[in-house]
Amino acid sequence: MAPYEGSERNHHVSDMVFGRRYRVTEKIGAGGMAEVFKAVDEVLGRTVAVKVLHSHYAANPSFIARFRQEAQAAANLSHPGIVNIYDWGQDDSTYYIVMEFVHGTNLKDLITERGPVDPAKVAEYGLRVAEALSVAHGYDIIHRDIKPHNIVLTPGGAIKVMDFGIARAGNTQMTQTGSVLGTAHYVSPEQAQGRELTPASDLYSLGVVLYELATGRVPFDADTPVAVALKQVNEEPVAPSKLNPSIPRSLEAVIMRAMAKNPADRYASAVEMGRDLSRVASGRTIESAVNDSHDMDTTTVMPKIGSDGERVGPPRVRAVPRRRNPWPWVALATILVIIAFGTAWGLGVFQTAPRVVVPNLTGMSEQQVTDALDEIGLSVGAATFEYSEEPSGTVLSHDPEAGTEVEVPSEISVVFSKGPEQLGIPNLVGMSEPEALAGIRKAGFELNLIQREYSDQPEGTVIRQAPEAEALAPPGALVTIVVSKGTELREIPPVGGMSQADARRQLEAAGFAVKVAEEFSDTVARGTVIGQSPTAGASIKVGGEVTIRVSKGRDLVKVPRVIDMREEQAITTLQAAGFEVDVQEQVSPDDGIVLTQDPIPEFSAPRGSLVIIYVGVRP
Repeated sequence: MAPYEGSERNHHVSDMVFGRRYRVTEKIGAGGMAEVFKAVDEVLGRTVAVKVLHSHYAANPSFIARFRQEAQAAANLSHPGIVNIYDWGQDDSTYYIVMEFVHGTNLKDLITERGPVDPAKVAEYGLRVAEALSVAHGYDIIHRDIKPHNIVLTPGGAIKVMDFGIARAGNTQMTQTGSVLGTAHYVSPEQAQGRELTPASDLYSLGVVLYELATGRVPFDADTPVAVALKQVNEEPVAPSKLNPSIPRSLEAVIMRAMAKNPADRYASAVEMGRDLSRVASGRTIESAVNDSHDMDTTTVMPKIGSDGERVGPPRVRAVPRRRNPWPWVALATILVIIAFGTAWGLGVFQTAPRVVVPNLTGMSEQQVTDALDEIGLSVGAATFEYSEEPSGTVLSHDPEAGTEVEVPSEISVVFSKGPEQLGIPNLVGMSEPEALAGIRKAGFELNLIQREYSDQPEGTVIRQAPEAEALAPPGALVTIVVSKGTELREIPPVGGMSQADARRQLEAAGFAVKVAEEFSDTVARGTVIGQSPTAGASIKVGGEVTIRVSKGRDLVKVPRVIDMREEQAITTLQAAGFEVDVQEQVSPDDGIVLTQDPIPEFSAPRGSLVIIYVGVRP
């Protein structure tokens, strides 16, 4: 997620204002923890980016603490290559950060659109990122998620590093042991294993970014994030020049050093890495490129690497000389051995091979084992690997065991630790409860707790889980699932006879939406509820609609004037106005003419009431 122009846009954002001054104009991005909106600061009149924590994280104290930490940590960083943090705050249960709005294109989009970048530009971009990281590391802040998506190239050619959403100050304890934050394609081996991170972890990620910029592809890829993370720990990358021969040896040396499995073998600081990148950008060579030139292009058998950077695979394989016809030499050697054996036997000086006691190798690293055995004339034989709680790369057992007397030379078979086994949490959301329970056990985990909540999902369906899908956890770790209780039903309270306002308040307090239908009534006062639908006592979904029929009072109609009309016309007029008509005859020379009426004209009478007309009849 990045607050830059060119991100995914959503132009259907409702009118939102944060902190009574940041008015949202559009949505420009979304990430795992938050959404980003483009907004206008109505106080200072400038365009900003507002990052808003997802509502389902707002109730989680750990996420809120991490969100606050980003704002507080990043606000201390002042550098042209780091996106500025202007403000942060809380509106009710919504947490937000206000930051600089950056125009430009992130490096991931640049690679996708153009492919590999010119090596000189790769070095230049890497130098700018290293400069920004040196400032952050100076404040004891580790970014933890350096990737091309979080690095923006502005139209003016400047580089901006952003999104400290999972940055960690060195003296904080924001994550539990074993948790992994970051993006699998760019995390360091120690981060993939949930181990302690240092500034060197950011430099590893920067090395991966430079690798992708130079070659157009990431060094490690697989079908799942877990598989990618395992490759970060156990595999060596293909040399960049194998994928792009135009990459100079000096740039390749910087990338490979930054991506060393052991943090101690990487650059000591971002400043040191920046110096080498500066030399590469200006066309100069660097010392590591010269020292490594003799074997940079040589195919070798690379050992697996543990979390401490030690080689934990089998002993390195040395080249085998070209075979020649051995038989003449075998014959000569046989004769010499026979002569030597006979001479020694005759002189009484024949001796058996020397023997030594095998030392205790348990807990040693591969290099320590090799050194210890070399000193007494022994060597490492078969090397195997097993998961264990011991640090990766240390010896779990060996054969022969410690204290055993063996001949010199002999080989010792060693079992090394692969560290604690880490499995991927399965995605349980959308499964039925039985399916989720079976999925948890099949994946090697245990159920911790089943929580139940009302939701729009069918009853018995998993709606959330913790840890989330694809998170890494040891076998047997506890998994919590939240299961839908289905739609919540609630009984409708009676509101007949109440005022419209009181009826609305009571129904809305019970969780229902209210619709009002007005109608005339001769018996119920105006503004009073005549009835409701559904009826009181019925149970419907919370949030469902209840219609109340509210009285408009009596339906009064003005009596039309029919005096001087003929009888037939008067009757038609009154009936059309909604009245009943009664005709009374009265002696008058105006035969068939209405002489008078009751009620009088323009009088308001109930619709359907009786109007009497008096019609003249000749004597």
